[in-house]
Amino acid sequence: MAQSSTSLRIGTRGSPLALVQAREVRTQLAAAQGVQADRIELKIIRTSGDAIQDRPLAEAGGKGLFTKEIDEALLSGDIDLAVHSAKDMPTGLPDGLMIAACLKREDARDALISAKWRTLADLPKGAIVGTASLRRQAIVKRARPDLEVVPLRGNVETRLRKIEEGAADATLLALAGLKRLGLAGRATMIFSVEEFLPAVGQGAIAIVTRVDDAKTRALLAAIDDEDTSIALATERAFLGVLEGSCRTPIAGHAIISGTRLRFRGLIAKPDGSAAFETSREGECKDAAALGVDAGGELKRRAGPGFFG
Repeated sequence: MAQSSTSLRIGTRGSPLALVQAREVRTQLAAAQGVQADRIELKIIRTSGDAIQDRPLAEAGGKGLFTKEIDEALLSGDIDLAVHSAKDMPTGLPDGLMIAACLKREDARDALISAKWRTLADLPKGAIVGTASLRRQAIVKRARPDLEVVPLRGNVETRLRKIEEGAADATLLALAGLKRLGLAGRATMIFSVEEFLPAVGQGAIAIVTRVDDAKTRALLAAIDDEDTSIALATERAFLGVLEGSCRTPIAGHAIISGTRLRFRGLIAKPDGSAAFETSREGECKDAAALGVDAGGELKRRAGPGFFG
């Protein structure tokens, strides 16, 4: 598609967090091109994941519900690029699409939010933790099998309001989202990566475009954070081997240091009753292979019936 440097159209969900992330991409792209940010259009696209609020996404079709309509707009040429929270992306992208760039990763840690209690250990026996994430559910149940975990859906602000209203005693959210929204002060406890392994892609903003759109890919290369892209490639390769979805409690996180990377991965039963972990260290050039190897190990160790 022929386009001038100022005709880019960015597709995004309409939640406050999604818009903050899309505007950051627009700001960086505009600066890289030397144009005004308002010359780059934001197109809000309502996704199935936004529309379905009455049941867990795992029951409705998984993480792809947050990207399906945006992917379709990209493939049809209605938009030139899409901005996603990397952790919300399905394991595989539709044919013809690719992750072309990532912004520098924000804090990947998880945060606890409670109106009454400060830490996970402070929660009384039988307290209710609300989360839509099976990963968070599994890790919470591993640490505190006495707690009750219930589904809690909605955007960040909605979930914070529900905690204030007493819908649950606590919830867990990505610290990255809280920081981007200026709400980090609402966190009552921040978990270390070691004790609460993040979701694949957590804290990363991924930018997707058409494989055959060389011009947009070249523009995105100017704002790509290489370390984040390498880390995400490792994590998503790990996820791909495990065929991860909303039904599968999977955690995976890579840290880049110079030309080296360290990766840790985990799979668990949703109720926290069993889990397998592994780690890898190696060269950044072998990022995807390290992720694949780690995923293969856990798949073998867990056996075919682990997620049944």
